[in-house]
Amino acid sequence: MKVLIINGPNLNMLGKREPEIYGTLSYEELARFITDWGKSLSMEVELFQSNSEGAMIDKIHESLHFDGVIINAGAYTHTSIAVRDALLSVSLPAIEVHLSNIYAREEFRGKSYLSGVVRGVISGFGKESYYLAMVAMKAMLEGSAHE
Repeated sequence: MKVLIINGPNLNMLGKREPEIYGTLSYEELARFITDWGKSLSMEVELFQSNSEGAMIDKIHESLHFDGVIINAGAYTHTSIAVRDALLSVSLPAIEVHLSNIYAREEFRGKSYLSGVVRGVISGFGKESYYLAMVAMKAMLEGSAHE
């Protein structure tokens, strides 16, 4: 089971950017957690982070050899129809994930262009949001997500 995990703009600044919202965990530390969780779930994960919308779209287009996509599009969640359309173009199961609860923050963050084209959204559990998304992806790919 191969899963692509895409992280968008400013996630490379974790631990430095707004620690009162995102905590003090660095992106490198988050990546280690995700890699370890992947191993514990018998899941091969590839991590990709970019501050560029175009690079994220290119990576989605190149994802056809994966079984699924977990995406934290950062601010592009609320602005990018192009990222939404890229997810539609590959027809892979996808889960949207966020470290913070985007629905309890500024009003503009309550609108996600991605939520309508992904299987589910996990938001507000910090780094564990990724773990929950990985467990959900595994269940979905193994066919037990709706049982």
